[in-house]
Amino acid sequence: MAGVLFEDIFDVKDIDPEGKKFERVSRLHCESESFKMDLILDINVWIYPVDLGDKFRLVLASSLREDGFVDSSEWSPLDSGPSRADSFEYVMHGKIYRIEGDDNPMEGAGRLSAYVSFGGLLMRLQGDANNLHGFEMDQHVYLLMKKLAF
Repeated sequence: MAGVLFEDIFDVKDIDPEGKKFERVSRLHCESESFKMDLILDINVWIYPVDLGDKFRLVLASSLREDGFVDSSEWSPLDSGPSRADSFEYVMHGKIYRIEGDDNPMEGAGRLSAYVSFGGLLMRLQGDANNLHGFEMDQHVYLLMKKLAF
């Protein structure tokens, strides 16, 4: 799909392991099924409650448009046409503020970590650099989530 930077199914392995810092926000520690990526994600559990053991589909995209073209600078609920967000339950918009790689060149591509801020809710996606090849510093991204029944 055009505009999709990353997509996988994640299992919630831990919630707030360092203790709960904010009443309405929890930090999820998750592992992906296909690419074995590690995800740490802050979400507003008051809006979108998540439990230990839940599975969810996560998509990181550069645009909400199905055709992959770049979104206009501002979102409006009056915009017509299909949106990638229509088939998801929880959506956030943020910016990649840091990308770090392993300092061990002997392991081939190595591991990469991408850090995104969604207005103060933070995400770290870490794993094989080949799975994060479309990520760039200061790039705006959409995070889309939908819980899966299993």
